[in-house]
Amino acid sequence: MNNIKKNRWKDQAFKFWGIFCTLLGLVLLAIFIGSIIVDGVQRIDWDFLTSLPSRKADRAGIYTALMGSVWVLVLTTIIALPVGIAAAIYLEEYAKKNRLSSLLEVNISNLAGVPSIIYGLLGLEIFVRIMQMGASVLAGSFTLALLILPIVIVSTREAIKAVPKSIRDASFALGASKWQTVSRQLLPASFGGILTGVILALSRAVGETAPLIVIGALTYVPFAPKSPMDEFSVLPIQIFNWISRPQHGFEVNAAAAIIILLLITFMMNGIAVYFRNKWQRKLK
Repeated sequence: MNNIKKNRWKDQAFKFWGIFCTLLGLVLLAIFIGSIIVDGVQRIDWDFLTSLPSRKADRAGIYTALMGSVWVLVLTTIIALPVGIAAAIYLEEYAKKNRLSSLLEVNISNLAGVPSIIYGLLGLEIFVRIMQMGASVLAGSFTLALLILPIVIVSTREAIKAVPKSIRDASFALGASKWQTVSRQLLPASFGGILTGVILALSRAVGETAPLIVIGALTYVPFAPKSPMDEFSVLPIQIFNWISRPQHGFEVNAAAAIIILLLITFMMNGIAVYFRNKWQRKLK
């Protein structure tokens, strides 16, 4: 009886500790976001969104950084999406289950936890120097594509694994080939899960700063990129530039830019949650 009471007491203690830590985290997050909103919401207007960078805080805007982020996000999606999904399909459906494939799977999972600055160094050597892309939007997009590729592969594989085995068996029983089963049954059934993983990976990419700084992305760009080979800046770098300045006006600008970046990230995560729930209901 004493052991049972002790175990119950420990369970209750861990439960209350977990609730306390969760509430503390939520309070700290609310204070942090609240202070940013109080400082920056007054600065957000149409001129702030459409103005070029300036040495005067009241005239500075995020247009070039916002357009740079859009360019990088679109190109990163175009590069990483087909490669990641194709690799996941091969590993899950076609690769032989041996030591080599097991080693490859473990390494792909480990790559998802590599610090982002390492990808920046890799992008600097391969895309900027060897392939001579320079500090361009394309070099930044390839670098971020490498960063999110392991996440896309792992999430796609998990989505394909979640498809009921009965769908595969029914497709094969009707005479469908391997590729017909994959393309017409597995991929449509796992589309929601794949899309969720892709959006969450892109949510990480849109907030990255270190790898883009390493490859040479600029803190001040007086023009919006018009082609993949143009120089660029992104919102996180613009925020870093403003927050490092001593004038209070630039701190307000940084807070406003953080709000915009948070809205983009929350919107992408909301879309991911929507598609995940829709996909789960469809499977049920």
